[in-house]
Amino acid sequence: MNDQADSSSTQQAEARRYARLLEWGARVGVAALVLSFCGYLSGLFPALVSLERLPALWGLPLGDYLRQTATPTGWGWLALGLRADLSNLIGVALLAGCSIPPLLGLIPLFLRQRDFAYAAICASVVAVLLLAASGILDPGH
Repeated sequence: MNDQADSSSTQQAEARRYARLLEWGARVGVAALVLSFCGYLSGLFPALVSLERLPALWGLPLGDYLRQTATPTGWGWLALGLRADLSNLIGVALLAGCSIPPLLGLIPLFLRQRDFAYAAICASVVAVLLLAASGILDPGH
C-alpha cells in the first residue's frame, strides 16, 4: 500500500508541475493576444497592410497576397512583430509553444526518480516540437 501511495503522490507532483507551468504559459499567450488586439484596435502600432487595402487583397491567391503586401513567410514575421496586423502571431506562437516549458520541467523530476524512459519521452517530444517550429521540414509550398 505504501508503494501505491508514494507512486500516486509522485504522479500528483508531476501533474501539478506540468499543470502549473502550462497554465502560466497559456496565461502569457492569451495576455499577448489580448494586448496585440488592443494595440491593433487602438492604432498604437502601424499595420503592415492597411485596412483600406484589405478588401482588394482578400481574394488573391496566397502567393500574390504575400508578394503584394511584402508579408514574410516562416519566422520572418518576428522582425515585424510590432506591426498591428502581425503582432497577434506573438500570442499564437506563445500558445503553440507553451507545452515546451512544462515538458522540460518534468525531465529533472523523472531523472531524479531514475525514470529514464519518461525523461527521454519528454525530451523527444520537445525535440519534435522544436524541429517542427524551426521550419527545417518545410516542404516549400
